[in-house]
Amino acid sequence: MTSLRTSRRRFLKGAAAALGMPWIVPPSVLGAEPPSERVVMGCIGVGPRGRLNLRGLMTRGAQIVAVCDVNEATRQAAVKEVQEYYKCSAVAETYKGCAAYNDFRELVARDDIQAVMIATPDHWHVPIAIAAVRSGKDVYVEKPLGISIDEGKALRKAVRQYGAVFMHGTEQRCMRQFRFGCELVRNGRIGTLHTVKVACPGGRAGGVHPPQPVPKGFDYEMWLGPARWMPYSPARVAAGSWYFISDYAASGFVAGWGVHHIDMAQWGIGADHTGPVEIRGSAVFPPDGIFDTPVTWDVDYLYANGVRVSFTDNSKNRQGVRFEGTKGWVHINRNSIDAEPKALLTSKIRPNEIHLYQATNDDRNFVECVKSRAETASPIEVAHRSTSVCYLGHIAMLLRRTLRWDPQKEQFVGDPAADRYLSRPMRAPWHL
Repeated sequence: MTSLRTSRRRFLKGAAAALGMPWIVPPSVLGAEPPSERVVMGCIGVGPRGRLNLRGLMTRGAQIVAVCDVNEATRQAAVKEVQEYYKCSAVAETYKGCAAYNDFRELVARDDIQAVMIATPDHWHVPIAIAAVRSGKDVYVEKPLGISIDEGKALRKAVRQYGAVFMHGTEQRCMRQFRFGCELVRNGRIGTLHTVKVACPGGRAGGVHPPQPVPKGFDYEMWLGPARWMPYSPARVAAGSWYFISDYAASGFVAGWGVHHIDMAQWGIGADHTGPVEIRGSAVFPPDGIFDTPVTWDVDYLYANGVRVSFTDNSKNRQGVRFEGTKGWVHINRNSIDAEPKALLTSKIRPNEIHLYQATNDDRNFVECVKSRAETASPIEVAHRSTSVCYLGHIAMLLRRTLRWDPQKEQFVGDPAADRYLSRPMRAPWHL
């Protein structure tokens, strides 16, 4: 067993070096968890983000038996990594290998797979998730939740209908500083909340990229899927580029990055099952080229309880989430928390006060909830509502006028022109 643990630890350190990041190895990684208790999973989309999720899931109780990606080299590299990992694990003798698929439908059709992780471009999130849920799978879906509000509603309906466990990959509900900051706000430690300021990285202008031949081993037709057909170019499909093309990431970083912090604003306000009632917004868009999502933006939301949320790119405000009340403020960001008065930072949340969902890691939380059938830290309603807030802001940017929203009916108030932005067309034969 000593040599087994040593070789596995060496593997993990090698993977960490390749990523340029440290690995924390819990006991379960080293074989303490019985193979029969591991959740059998498939991973769909194993590019940079998907591989990071795959590694996290393997170390926290998942047994990966299949991967899917439209890039042959990418999926084969993922298979090799999975197999190397399990060669030096407690399941080595019973592990039967990792299959590779180009078409996600083949993976979700497998009866032996309990759950799937989806880390494709955004325009594929909901169609694949719905197919997986209908096949009896639990789903871990990267953020944001699709490319339209109606897509989110469709996935919510499917998750509820089939009783699936759902996790949204916004991560921050599993980070202590965010939970503690939101608990301070929810328990009135800053007085009456009146303003929330949210800022995240802005978008990019990408310029003109002429069409090129599709490289061998890359299924561009499947990559496009429900998106409209456009000629191939490397910039269109690269991980750092498609984020800023509205066919694949409807609002760019407005939802693509912003949903992380908007989700925290929703948590701190106590608006997990609702949203704003009024929205106005403006943005600067790229002047030309294939990138067409906001580069900079400024959105104001009004909630029914009177709280106002300002959402901008971080060229205008400090990145993170700042809650302002009548008696002080709290600012939270990844790896940091600040407050005024400073005594808030060392205060304790008492047993009789509001305690928010506690989890320490999204991968572990998902695996545990698949086993227990409990709700995850980022369940479907939360995912849908937080993503919707981002898309409401984007619609206001596009229309350049104040919009009124009914969060119960989930439609604009007396505004059929705005309602047309709630859905996006899908290229045949794909549909929800």
